[in-house]
Amino acid sequence: MPTKKYKPVSPGSRFKVGNAFTEITASKPEKSLLAPIKRTGGRNNQGKMTMRNRGGGHKRRYRIIDFKREKEGTATVKTIEYDPNRTAYIALVEYGDGEKRYILAPDGLQVGTEIMSGKGATPEVGNTMYLADIPLGSQIHAIEMQPGRGAALVRSAGTSATLMGREERYASIKLPSGEVRRILLTCKATIGACSNPDHGLQVSGKAGRSRWLGRRPRVRGVAMNPVDHPMGGGEGRASGGHPRSRTGIMSKGQKTRNKKKHSTKLIITKRKTKKK
Repeated sequence: MPTKKYKPVSPGSRFKVGNAFTEITASKPEKSLLAPIKRTGGRNNQGKMTMRNRGGGHKRRYRIIDFKREKEGTATVKTIEYDPNRTAYIALVEYGDGEKRYILAPDGLQVGTEIMSGKGATPEVGNTMYLADIPLGSQIHAIEMQPGRGAALVRSAGTSATLMGREERYASIKLPSGEVRRILLTCKATIGACSNPDHGLQVSGKAGRSRWLGRRPRVRGVAMNPVDHPMGGGEGRASGGHPRSRTGIMSKGQKTRNKKKHSTKLIITKRKTKKK
C-alpha cells in the first residue's frame, strides 16, 4: 500500500502522510452485511467514564466479518474495501450459491481470485486451512485460539505469524510480538499476511483527525496535580518519580500478567520487551 504525502497548502496538510487507497476497488459497502454500532463514549451502563480519552468521532456502521470461515467451497473475490472499524482492508467474496461474506483481506489478494477454506484448501494466499495441514514456515494471519470460535490473533494491518512446528496436538506459532505459543492443530488460520502493511507510516497532520476517529486529548500525568495522578505536582517541570499509570500500576517493565492464568502453560517463549 503506497502512502501519499500532501502539499503544504494548510498547517494541517504540511506534515500529513495519508493512505493512497490504491488497493481499494469499491467505495460503498454491501448493505446486507452492515450492522449498527452503539457508541459509548467510554461510559458504562451507569453512565460513568470507565475509559478516558474517548468520545465524538464520525458515525460508523459495522461490517459483519466472517472470522470463522466455516463455509467450505470456492468463493470469488468481488471487491477490496476500506473498513473504518479496523486497520486492515476487507474483501467481499461471493460463493457459488450466491451468498456474500466479508473476510479480512490478505496482502496481495486481487479481485477475481478464488479462495477456499477447510480440508480441501491449498496453501495459497487467502485460503483458510487447519494448522495441521499448513506447511511449516508459512506466513499466516487470522488465527483461531479455540476451534470454531473464529479468528482472534494477528488481525491488524500488515501483521503475520509464522508456523514454526508441530508436536502432538499442538502447533508452535511465532506471533508478531515475538512470543512463541502453542495452539491446537484443529484451529484454523489464513495463509498470507494482513493487508495495508504501510498503515504505521501515516501521519495525521493535525489534532482534528484524531477527533474524527473518536479520540479525545490525552493529558500527560506529569502535567497534572498530585491529587489527579501519582506523577503529578512538583516545582517547575519536575518529572514526578517512577513512570506509572493513573491507578499506580508501574510501567516500563513491570509484569502485569496473572501468574495463575490457565493459558500460560501454552507459551513457549515470552514476547520480546524493549530493554534500554
